[in-house]
Amino acid sequence: MRRVSSREVAILMGTLALIMLPVALLGWYVVGKHQWAQQQLEQLEPRYARLLGLEAQRAEIETVKAKASAARTQFVYPSTQDANQTGNSAQQRVRDIFSAAGLQVISSQVLPAKEEKGFDRIPLTLRTEGELLAVQSALAVLSSQLPVIVINELEVQVQGGIANQNPKVAPKLSAQFSLSVLRERS
Repeated sequence: MRRVSSREVAILMGTLALIMLPVALLGWYVVGKHQWAQQQLEQLEPRYARLLGLEAQRAEIETVKAKASAARTQFVYPSTQDANQTGNSAQQRVRDIFSAAGLQVISSQVLPAKEEKGFDRIPLTLRTEGELLAVQSALAVLSSQLPVIVINELEVQVQGGIANQNPKVAPKLSAQFSLSVLRERS
C-alpha cells in the first residue's frame, strides 16, 4: 500500500472544502428562509384566526348590518331628496310641532347644508314666543321625531325681564332654537 503524502491530503481536503462550501452556504440560506417563514406564519396566525372567526359569524354580521341600515334610514333623511327639499320639509315639520304645542313661530330659516362625515347637516333656526309649558311640550314632541331633529342650541329669555313680571301670571318667553337634521349623501 502506498503512503499518501501530506500534499495530496491537503489537495483532497481543499477540493472537498470547495465542494462542501456551496452546499453549506445553500443549507445556511435554506435554514434562514425557513426561520423567516416561521416568523411570518406566527405573525399571520392571529389575523387568520380572526378572519376565520368573522367568516364563521358571517350570517350574524349580515343580520346586524341590515338592522343598522334600517335604523339609519329611521334617523337620517334619504339621499333621494335634494338638500333644499329636505331642509324645507324639516322646517315645515318643526313649525307644525311648535305651533301645535302652543308657541307662536316668529321666524324660521333653513341654512345651507354642510358636509359632515358622509352626511349633509342641514341647520335650521327658529324664533318662537309662548309660555314655558308650550316650550316643554314642543321639546317633548321634538325628541320623539324620526328622522331625528337635533337641538344644537337653545336660548330662552323672559320677555320684558324678570323684574317686570307679575308673579301670579306665567311669564311669556322668547326662545331661539338652533336645530339640524342629517341627510345621507349620495
